[in-house]
Amino acid sequence: MNKLFAVTAIALSVMTGSVLAAEGGATKEDAVAMVKKGVAAIKSGGADKTYAEFGDKANTTWHQHDLYLVVYGLDGVVRAHGANGKMVGKNLIELKDIDGKAFVKERVDMAKTHGTFWQDYKFTNPETKKIEPKSMYCEKLDETVVCGGIYK
Repeated sequence: MNKLFAVTAIALSVMTGSVLAAEGGATKEDAVAMVKKGVAAIKSGGADKTYAEFGDKANTTWHQHDLYLVVYGLDGVVRAHGANGKMVGKNLIELKDIDGKAFVKERVDMAKTHGTFWQDYKFTNPETKKIEPKSMYCEKLDETVVCGGIYK
């Protein structure tokens, strides 16, 4: 009986931990909504002002759990980065994930042929500091691509 209780307690604690981790992260719906809101803000408020807001980590409109926005020019230059402002102005077209996937180049290429799309790659989660699978929702806006992603 004690053995059954111990196994049940361990199983419940593992399941509870998984549920809490899932609740802490953004959903696909959150990513789509934030990107659409970001695109609308750029159109109405202008790129420079809005990009600065995207980079302000204290701005909860553009930072929710592990969700933030990034904007790349179609040349691969970072215009805004919600997790790492030091990337702004850098051309990351050749940047590869841990598996060797040139995800920025792929993203730019996809933006040139699709209005909206999802992209999968691996990236460091700002909350866990671990490299994790990520799905990025993106929308092309003029000569840029605005994206927000979720960690799986």
